[in-house]
Amino acid sequence: MIAHLKGREKALEVFGWAGKQAEWIALVCLHSGVFTRAQWARFADSHPEQVRRGVLSLIERRVASEETEPGLAGIGRVCRIFGRPVYRALGAEHIRHRRGASTEVLMRRLLSLDYVIEHADLPWLPTEQEKVAAFEALGLDRKILPVRVYRGAAGDTRRHFPVKLPVAVDSARALFVYADPGHDTATALRSWGTAHHRLWRALAKLDLSVEVVAVARTSRELDRARRVIGGWAEPAGPGEPEAGVREELARIERAIVQGAVHVLEEFGGLQAALKRSIELEAQARRQGAGRASIHRGAAWRTARLNGVRFR
Repeated sequence: MIAHLKGREKALEVFGWAGKQAEWIALVCLHSGVFTRAQWARFADSHPEQVRRGVLSLIERRVASEETEPGLAGIGRVCRIFGRPVYRALGAEHIRHRRGASTEVLMRRLLSLDYVIEHADLPWLPTEQEKVAAFEALGLDRKILPVRVYRGAAGDTRRHFPVKLPVAVDSARALFVYADPGHDTATALRSWGTAHHRLWRALAKLDLSVEVVAVARTSRELDRARRVIGGWAEPAGPGEPEAGVREELARIERAIVQGAVHVLEEFGGLQAALKRSIELEAQARRQGAGRASIHRGAAWRTARLNGVRFR
């Protein structure tokens, strides 16, 4: 049994799903809404033919669709579970995972799921409500939680943990997962860290070990994440760069990735640009609040999504 599902997979028996199949469908709906056949085969330790039949069954029931995503090459088709009755049975009828999304968001969801299925025994908090409730149970004010305000005709809606990345919490530690879909720079990672800064500090004061894992596909993304997250664990703290520093870092990173020689020459060539980026990273760390915000940072490389090229 997968403890963090809290028996919700049993609610899927009404659809004829039980055991490992029900667990898989519950995991997907609660954590990503999308999956690849390779991911299902890994989780269930099943033959590809069994997985093929499983996917076709979901499609025939009109609760899922499967198609090749133009922006995601190398992993085959992506299956999306969209059936509202399935999500309703799991108590997550209004979760946004059942909706279509951009290539970037789909990639982020697939990476998140990949990490979760490899660490399914951790005490994950799949929904926004569970995340908020867990931190409030620790005595923390929801004002320090990451939030985004959505403007609408009916009024403003506040969504906590808006990027919807995996979080696991128990009595000893809090684990936060960042999934890099293939960005050219570390700007999104830094912004995500800034949004969590106050929460991490508060958890550390409660003597919980605060840990961050970056999930990615390429060595370039993993190395970049290690540098940034490593800075968050150093005494200087995460340090959100000032606007000018942030823009210069992003410009150098894009130039290196895209091979923009004319931009690199402005810094004196590739080696000089790399040296400058290291100096800027150090400057960003010095802008921190004087102590580390997390206790441990790590990077994890997916084994099933390496063929993807998100652009």
